[in-house]
Amino acid sequence: FSQTMSSDEDSEEWEPPELKAQKRTARAPAAGEKKAAAKRGAKPKEPNVPKEPNASKLTRAPKPSAPCKPAKCLRGSKASVLPGMKRKKNDEKQIDCPEEERAEESGTSIRTKEEKEEVEDFTFDEPCLKKQKTTGSSSGHPTALPPSEAHALRNELNMNWDLIEVLSILTCVKPWVCVNIIMLLREENTVPFMVRYRKEMINHMDADAVRDVQLVYEELCALAKKTQSVIQTLRKDGVLTAELEQNLRSCRSADELDHVYSPYKKGSKLSKARRAKELGLEGAALALIDTPHTLDLREWVKPGTKGLSSVEEVATGVVHILADMMAKDTETLTFVKTLCENSLVTIQSSVSKSALKEKEQEKSDVDKFHLYFDFTCNVQRIQPHQTLAINRGESLKILTVKVNILDRVKSDFTGWCINNRWRPKTFARDELREIIRNAVEDSYKRLILPFLTRTYRTKLTSAAEKESIAMFVRNLRQRLLVCPVRGSVILGVDPGFRHGCKLAFLSPTGQILHTDVVYLHNSGQQKEAEKLRHLVTKYSCTRVVIGNGTACRETEAFFADLISRRYFHPLDVSYCITNEAGASIYSVSPEAVKEMPDLDPNLRSAVSIGRRVQDPLAELVKIDPKHIGIGTYQHDVSVGALKAALDSVVQECVSFVGVDINICSETLMRHVAGLNVGRARNIAEWREHNGPFFNREQLKLVKGLGPKTYQQCAGFIRINPQTLKRRTDPHIKSAVKKGKGKTCVNIPASFNPLDQTCIHPESYHVAQRFLSFVGGSADQIGTAGLQQCVESKVKTSSVEELARTMDTTLETLKLIIDGLTQPPGFDIRQNFGQADFKRGIVSMRDLQVGAVLTGRVDNTTLFGAFVDIGVGRSGLIHKSNITLDKLPVSQRRRSLALGPGERVEVRVLNVDPQRGRIALDLIRVLQ
Repeated sequence: FSQTMSSDEDSEEWEPPELKAQKRTARAPAAGEKKAAAKRGAKPKEPNVPKEPNASKLTRAPKPSAPCKPAKCLRGSKASVLPGMKRKKNDEKQIDCPEEERAEESGTSIRTKEEKEEVEDFTFDEPCLKKQKTTGSSSGHPTALPPSEAHALRNELNMNWDLIEVLSILTCVKPWVCVNIIMLLREENTVPFMVRYRKEMINHMDADAVRDVQLVYEELCALAKKTQSVIQTLRKDGVLTAELEQNLRSCRSADELDHVYSPYKKGSKLSKARRAKELGLEGAALALIDTPHTLDLREWVKPGTKGLSSVEEVATGVVHILADMMAKDTETLTFVKTLCENSLVTIQSSVSKSALKEKEQEKSDVDKFHLYFDFTCNVQRIQPHQTLAINRGESLKILTVKVNILDRVKSDFTGWCINNRWRPKTFARDELREIIRNAVEDSYKRLILPFLTRTYRTKLTSAAEKESIAMFVRNLRQRLLVCPVRGSVILGVDPGFRHGCKLAFLSPTGQILHTDVVYLHNSGQQKEAEKLRHLVTKYSCTRVVIGNGTACRETEAFFADLISRRYFHPLDVSYCITNEAGASIYSVSPEAVKEMPDLDPNLRSAVSIGRRVQDPLAELVKIDPKHIGIGTYQHDVSVGALKAALDSVVQECVSFVGVDINICSETLMRHVAGLNVGRARNIAEWREHNGPFFNREQLKLVKGLGPKTYQQCAGFIRINPQTLKRRTDPHIKSAVKKGKGKTCVNIPASFNPLDQTCIHPESYHVAQRFLSFVGGSADQIGTAGLQQCVESKVKTSSVEELARTMDTTLETLKLIIDGLTQPPGFDIRQNFGQADFKRGIVSMRDLQVGAVLTGRVDNTTLFGAFVDIGVGRSGLIHKSNITLDKLPVSQRRRSLALGPGERVEVRVLNVDPQRGRIALDLIRVLQ
């Protein structure tokens, strides 16, 4: 389980500084990138060099165009960010985002070109390396499918492209890995199970990378399904032709499909080309390209027939048909996208007239978008949060947005079409050549340009949504994996003025010892302080957790004053501030009512605040992830995609940490890989009626847990001997499980020491053989003696040799070694930061420029990281100040390198008390 990067947005957008136009340092592409580059569709390197026309332009089915890689896996490479976009090497007219306002917003000065180059080498460079193996161990080996199965898999979608090839290109993952992931997903394997127990099959990819492949695979399946539905609809309407079907099956994105299908949609206005075809002019259009020397437009004139009454009307109809053919020709679209790649394409936003009127009348929040009132940026360099902000402003009718493509693209495109792709095969008179020129210009202006604009907007929005969702995922993972505070009584405080501060004293195991309300900010503070001292002394509480809501600062000052006066002597009391986002929503939820039925909702909030520090994972899974306060723009991205991504990362964190099946809550249990609400409820009911589980095998006795569910969840469930209460009954008989082939079985109720480890039951026989081989026993798991035995064997024989001796895979043996040598109760979260407890308060007025402080990253955004330095307001480390030399080697491959919970040493660059903004410089990351 690897720590990954984090990104987040502050609720009030803080605009980044000028985007850099310097060329990044060339780097060797990853293996996946090389392969992907080799498979890209052929595109002319010199757009202005004419190509020889093909033998048959109109009769053959268009060849499918190679899909372009998504923006996410192309950062740091020379590949284009979007289809039809490529960074221009020697373009001195690059248009970047406005500088002065962003520099002012971030509190930093505009940097020199040299500084920008140094930063640009790192910023947002997240190459496809993460989609390759993510450990130092050797790669897995391709799993060869039988030819028949491989052919069926590659063509299962019934499209004109190879599923595995396209999936590999889009995700930058090797084809054999894509095959394995698809097969594992079809077998209903969960992502956590695949990442931990099938590493060799997925080439050691991390969970994020596997989910990327899963999402793209699902998108391709959805596209194929939609294509099939469109084909059936068109066939039913009687308008489907063989050429149209081939065009539809060649589409590789929803945009392309909509472009081809839109003229045939029911209810849509009959296109000009279809009207011309219904008049019978398609033959004339084909003749104009194939045999223009035989074409006489006067023969197609039919006086009295609208659209055919004159030669001019016939020529217009031919123009419309040719324009439509050009706009749907794959080779033509590929060429125009190539021209755009080698040109400058910008996105421009400006304030709308209606917004200006509202601003004058002070009726709306128009000023929130003032940065985008006159905004122009290269589409290759626009930041994801800027795209989402522009989209939001456009949806609110505050901004008008357009995509600008240089006129040079039109002139080059027109010349290429006339002289190459759409040049007549035989001699054509001047008036016929003029018709072709008119068709090219009409196609570009009326069909191709809007298509390119839609494509750019869609791709930018899609890339921004993916990056925003990835930001939520990274921050949520970091928030869930904060190290729990064990072994002390916790006082949770939900601060407030009018209704007082709600208190909840919690035992080291999270049990509610006492709840109360004190009024610390009214008259009679001394009396309330004495009451507080009595309660703190009574329960021997040394840790206070204060929510960061209303009255947080005043409550913190009150406790800091008491601590400085040694008011709680002899107890050494300290406090910390924690994010209370979602606590009030949880306090009135059905889960909270079921868990604390007799408690006032306000007091439930105090309990939740205290437990967030005591065991963050167990508490935060009770709250909808979107209410935890981990990002913004959540209303500007796909609700379904965001929920699926956040739910999957919760499942990943819960599974990799592991749950003690005998004490974990039903809410936590339902997030274990393979389990759901119903299965978790059945496990809880079984536990309630039969007592604690003595081993993992007993999970098979629970209703609804079949072999597949058991396989997926067993490795993530622990049987902890410290929490296991022994029963006198040596065996427990299972009830008869109804179902084909299932009979009554006896499962011994004895404890298996391997059940407290991360070793999967399917590998128990290997673990037992390994224990015998090293001269140890299962009862010694986690002891120093067994560790020495294992280490001595590994020194004398390599792990690879031991794996061959044990007749198992290298990854399985490594997992077994980890499980046998990790101490009892091992928790992966111990490697993550813990909440910072302090005894004194510092205000923003105390900050001095140049002061060096330590703090903890609170949230990260695409333009920097916000750090809590203990002054009640987070400071911003701008991305330009997060450079490679300031980062540990292990974090230099992450997109922004910092994530919530990480401790950092910073220097104060600027303090703006009026706007409450603090600019920081990163000195180093504290390990």
